Amino acid sequence: MAALLWRPVGRYCLHGHLSPRLCIRNAVPLGTSAKEEMERFWSKNAGSNRPLSPHITIYSWSLPMAMSIVHRGTGVALSAGVSLFGLSALLLPGNFESHLELVKSLSLGPVLIHSAKFALAFPLMYHTWNGIRHLMWDLGKGLKVPQLYQSGVAVLLLSVLSSVGLAAM
Repeated sequence: MAALLWRPVGRYCLHGHLSPRLCIRNAVPLGTSAKEEMERFWSKNAGSNRPLSPHITIYSWSLPMAMSIVHRGTGVALSAGVSLFGLSALLLPGNFESHLELVKSLSLGPVLIHSAKFALAFPLMYHTWNGIRHLMWDLGKGLKVPQLYQSGVAVLLLSVLSSVGLAAM
């Protein structure tokens, strides 16, 4: 209903019955560049003497903050890893068994093999356990500050233990 009422006003402005300044007050001229807009923005803000918004550098790091960032990072890494694995399966010649034989023929030591397996398993386990933690939060459980830290330590311990277990297989 309101749109129907504003339509005649808009048409009136478009037909030039009112000056453009009355219809469009804060329009940016089409000839300005991004650099000119940035300069105009900063000169206006410098003249107003307002403080800048706080930056991430003023916050002290906490376990939940770091775990949230790592959770997002592991999600991106897992998505990229699965995508690259799928693309390599499609594009590389040979099959999985031939690539496995290639890795076996390199005669890598057991420490390097278990370290690589742990490096592959940890992001998956961390993302899984932290995802379960997030599901608990969605249910309204464990949202008090001490519980956040307790569940964070539990997620880290479970992630390391399950990753070690998977790497040992």
